[in-house]
Amino acid sequence: MEKVSYLGHTLTRWRVGNSTFLALPEKGARLMNWNLQLGDGSVRDVVYWPELAAVENFATVRGGNPILFPFNARTFDRGDIHFWRAADGVRRPMPMHGLARQGDFKLTRMDPRGFAAQFIPGEEARACYPYDYEFTVTYRFESLGFTCEFTLKNLGTEPLPWSAGHHFYFTVPWSEGAKRADYLIRIPATKRYRQDATGQLIPGPALQTDENLANKALIDSIHTGLRNNEVIFGEKGRPSDIVMHLGTAKVPPPEATFVTWTLNDDSPYYCVEPWMGPPNAAEHKLGLHYVPPGQTQNFVVGAVIR
Repeated sequence: MEKVSYLGHTLTRWRVGNSTFLALPEKGARLMNWNLQLGDGSVRDVVYWPELAAVENFATVRGGNPILFPFNARTFDRGDIHFWRAADGVRRPMPMHGLARQGDFKLTRMDPRGFAAQFIPGEEARACYPYDYEFTVTYRFESLGFTCEFTLKNLGTEPLPWSAGHHFYFTVPWSEGAKRADYLIRIPATKRYRQDATGQLIPGPALQTDENLANKALIDSIHTGLRNNEVIFGEKGRPSDIVMHLGTAKVPPPEATFVTWTLNDDSPYYCVEPWMGPPNAAEHKLGLHYVPPGQTQNFVVGAVIR
């Protein structure tokens, strides 16, 4: 574990076995990069981070793992984007992907295997999500993977709504000379949706369990009704796939969701995103969870090279 100076920020680097992890816990609890030293001495980038000359807005960099809390993606209120309506009937603003990715965190634990950081709600967060709570992000690093746990504790007197998630940017392709078409993904979903222009869920594309990552129908697809909690993707005919786990139960709740996304055909990353539920959960209620007063809920995901 060591400190690293980076474009005006101080990062922390962890080396655990063959893996190296780079993070800035105080800014968005952001895991920035994960790379793996291979047997021949070469290094494989697993979680992507771009080459930057400066960081003007750390939260919007396309890389690492932005934390999506209290809601993921786009929220709507009666067709209007970037709003939501709570149980009290009040319409409130809600930025794209919520509040945590652009928020400040305070470290509550740091050791040679990871960190825990607690969200510090600022003025924007209090206006958008006016509750009394503690939201903590905990990373645990291993030689060939990691887990990330969200913990939401309700300190108030009314139920606390949330439907959070992750936005992992994985390096694809990761082999020299390979193309995105050389990669397959296995998603054990029984239902697929898209989100329309008013925030409602509409039927998604007809996809196979195993799909080529070059299939454009995967982009912005919402995969739910999961038969098990593993999504596997990697290069056809070669070892060392990435296996993502959503939750700790072999079969996750029926509303648990993976989203697949990338920006362009030639983007050097592909996003595989485990979420508690589909986007706009506060309105359509699918995947919306409530933490009762005085209680705590957790959401755990992980990734491993296998």
